[in-house]
Amino acid sequence: MKCPFCACMDTRVVDSRLSKEGNAIRRRRECSECDKRFTTYERIEETLPLVIKKDGRREPFERNKIIGGMQRACEKRPVSIAAIEKMVDQLELELQESTEREIPASYIGEKVMYALHDLDEVAYVRFASVYRQFKDINEFMQELTDILSGQSINTTQNG
Repeated sequence: MKCPFCACMDTRVVDSRLSKEGNAIRRRRECSECDKRFTTYERIEETLPLVIKKDGRREPFERNKIIGGMQRACEKRPVSIAAIEKMVDQLELELQESTEREIPASYIGEKVMYALHDLDEVAYVRFASVYRQFKDINEFMQELTDILSGQSINTTQNG
């Protein structure tokens, strides 16, 4: 590890311990050249696939975008931020375990809809109305009718 003070490549680990959050190893290092100490953190490299947008653009997966959309859908509903974060954690884990290097945004949207459907039906309808871009009240009413009749959510539109 290169010393940030003198750029010497000869440093040694003086102390190692788990970080407070438990997701990294904190290492105290000492430079053999200038004797100054510094801290480094070792973390697991998370490799999430790129998201393919409708227009063909590729962009990195952004957890905060998913959380934001779910929070808007759950606004004024009895859904905790912890429940939302747990669902996003599960989605992230699934994407990390996937062998795919690129994932369509529609796949992620459908996963979010499934999760919201199980969590809160009002939040699900809110999210679906934006995500599926209902063209008129009839499409919206059909979605509500499907929910009231206990049918599974329809994944054929825009998916």
